Amino acid sequence: MLTIGEFSRLSRVTPRMLRHYDAIGLLRPDAVGGNGYRYYRQEQLSSLVRIQWLKGCGFSLQEIGPLLALEDSQLLPYLRQRRLTLCQELLERQALLRRLEADILRMEGTSNMEKTYQVIVMEDPEQKVFSIRRTIGVEQYHALFSDLRREAAARGLTQAGPIQMLYHDQSFCPEHSDVEAQMVVAQDGPGVTVKPRFTCAAVQHRGAYENLHLAYESLCGWLAEHTEYRPCAPAMDRYLNDPHQTDPEALETGVLFPIERV
Repeated sequence: MLTIGEFSRLSRVTPRMLRHYDAIGLLRPDAVGGNGYRYYRQEQLSSLVRIQWLKGCGFSLQEIGPLLALEDSQLLPYLRQRRLTLCQELLERQALLRRLEADILRMEGTSNMEKTYQVIVMEDPEQKVFSIRRTIGVEQYHALFSDLRREAAARGLTQAGPIQMLYHDQSFCPEHSDVEAQMVVAQDGPGVTVKPRFTCAAVQHRGAYENLHLAYESLCGWLAEHTEYRPCAPAMDRYLNDPHQTDPEALETGVLFPIERV
């Protein structure tokens, strides 16, 4: 038997952490003496090694408990899912880093990126559109556009203009967005409606979608200075080129706020 000190020294895990593992039922000592001292079997080192390995993979202590009893073949799906989660977190961190770098360059006055937006007031005409409206999370937008193209093709509709997204939410919630994906089409048919004409405050964003918030910030700043107008319909993103065939930095997106005079 190993004392908690010996167990700690061999594993390089502090006695305090070992006591915590005991308290939450993750790794209990094999015996506790009358004096309260904890004793471990040498074989328990393998369990501790596995706990530390799973912890290093990013699993929480609450998640690790049920995983300890699994064979490697049973554990593999959990590792694959953890890898997907980490990849998504990495993409989000990289996007945040690029945003911070761009903001620092802009504030230093040394940015050579085209992030100054010219807001224009324009008439957006009526459009014949086929659309799909759902309440989904931001991560499901790509699948929504794929469904839109597939449904339009199944109905024999011919695309005659851009793909665009309308945001119907009363408030912003990335996990549950009430959105409408639209395709401008040439024909009438089931599911085809007419998007009405609007006067819009609009900007054109060039670059990756992850920086689209800069266009929104520019339009919000414009509205703050032009209180003679107010928004009167859902905001819209209009995708002017195909993200599957265009470098992210060359993407062109129109952002339109339908407005009316107060």
